[in-house]
Amino acid sequence: MKTIIEPFRIKMIEPIKLTTREQREQMIRAAHYNPFRLRAEDVVIDLLTDSGTSAMSSEAWGAMMRGDESYAGARSWYRFRDTVKDIFGFKQVIPTHQGRAAEHILFGVMVKPDSIVPNNTHFDTTRGNIEFVGGTPVDLPCVEADDLDSDAPFKGNMNIEALEKLVAEHGPQRIPVIMVTITNNSGGGQPVSMANIREISRVARSAGIPFYIDACRFAENAHFIKHREKGFADSAPIDIAREMFSYADGCTMSAKKDSFGNIGGFLCTNDAELAHKERNILIMTEGFPTYGGLAGRDLEAIAVGLRETLDEHYLDYRLLSTRYVVERLRESGIPVMAPAGGHAVYLDARRFLPQIEPLQYPGQSLSVELYIEAGIRAVEIGTVMFGLDAHTGEESPARHDLLRLAIPRRVYTQSHMDYVLEAINLVWGRREQIRGMKIVKAPRFLRHFTAHFDYV
Repeated sequence: MKTIIEPFRIKMIEPIKLTTREQREQMIRAAHYNPFRLRAEDVVIDLLTDSGTSAMSSEAWGAMMRGDESYAGARSWYRFRDTVKDIFGFKQVIPTHQGRAAEHILFGVMVKPDSIVPNNTHFDTTRGNIEFVGGTPVDLPCVEADDLDSDAPFKGNMNIEALEKLVAEHGPQRIPVIMVTITNNSGGGQPVSMANIREISRVARSAGIPFYIDACRFAENAHFIKHREKGFADSAPIDIAREMFSYADGCTMSAKKDSFGNIGGFLCTNDAELAHKERNILIMTEGFPTYGGLAGRDLEAIAVGLRETLDEHYLDYRLLSTRYVVERLRESGIPVMAPAGGHAVYLDARRFLPQIEPLQYPGQSLSVELYIEAGIRAVEIGTVMFGLDAHTGEESPARHDLLRLAIPRRVYTQSHMDYVLEAINLVWGRREQIRGMKIVKAPRFLRHFTAHFDYV
C-alpha cells in the first residue's frame, strides 16, 4: 500500500482552540514576537519541539499506575535501569529529570575553562552547558551538510578530517570529551552513519579521549542506518542501536524524545569512578541515584517507551510522515532541508526571505509570520540561537538560518500536516512583504527562550 497510516488508534483527544488572524496578531505582539512566550492554548498546531510533547501509549499509561514511589531502591528504578542497560549497553546508568540535566552533570565533571568539546553540531542546551563552565563547543559538520538541497544520505556526519586536525592542534589534554548528536538536530535532523560513528570512536580511542553520544533520537538514527547504509537492511533497529553505542564510552539522553516521555533523561558511562563523581552532583541537584529527579511512574513510562520507539512499524510511519511534508514543499519550490530528517521539517529561512539579512533574523521573522497566518508555532534554528558568542558578546551570522517544525510523536495526523503545508504556501506567496527583526532584550545564555523582539 502507498498510503501512509498511523499505526495506532486514537483513544483520547485534546481539543484545539481555533483563533482568528486578528487574535494571533495581538497575542504574538504581547509575547514580544517570541513564540516561546505564547500560551500553549493559543497555538493551533504546536511544532515548537518534539521534546516531552509525545502521546504515550495505553501500555505506558498502565505502567505509570504501577509506579513505585519509594525514595530509594524502588522497583521502577530497577526496571528503568535494566531497560537502559539492555538497549544502550553501558555499565553505569544515572537518571536525570531531562537531557540538559545529564549534560550539566557531565560537563560539570569533565569540562574545565579552556576545554574544547567537538561535536557534529551542538544543539542549544549542549552548547550552553559547555559555555557555562567555561568550555568552547566546536561544530565539525561534514562537508555535505553545507548543501541543503542535496540528498546525501548522512548529512549529520562529523567531519573526521577536521576532528583529527583539531585533536592534533590542541592535544587530548584540552579535549575532555568528543560528542556526536544522533540525529543531528541543529543540522536539519540528519542522521549519522554507523561508519562515521566507528571513525569518531577510532579517533577518540587512539587519542585517549572519551567518546559520548547525545542519544535523544537514537531510534530514528538507527532506522535511517537500516534503510540508507549498506549492510544493515536485514538488521533490527535494536541491534543497530546496540552497535552504535558499543563504540562509545557513554551517552546523554533526553527521554522526552525517542522514548515518548513527558519528562526524564539519563546519563550513562562505563567509568565507575566518573559515575561516582556524577552521582555526587546528582544527589546535590537532582535527587537520590535511584530516582534522579523523576517520579517512579515516569521511570516506568520511559522503560516502556524505550521499547516502543524501536518498533519498525512506528519508525516507518514516523520517518515517512516527515518525508511526506518535505516532498510536498519541494514540489512547491519552497526551500527546505533535504533529504527529510526524522523528527522535524527545516525550512531554509535565509532563502525563503532573501531580503532579510542574517543579523535581522529571517528565521525569527518566518516563525512569527507562520503563527500569524495559521497559529502554527515553530522554532528558529539560526542566528538567534547560535549567533552570539557567550564569551565575547560578539554576534555573527550562524552557518544557516532555519525554521524547525518539530513534529510531536503520535500526536498529529496527516490532515494536520496538510494544514501546515497550506499555511507555509500562503506565507510563501507573500514572502516579499515580510520584514526583519531585532532583539530588544535577551539574556547571555540560551537567549532564544526568553528574548524580546520587534520589527526593524
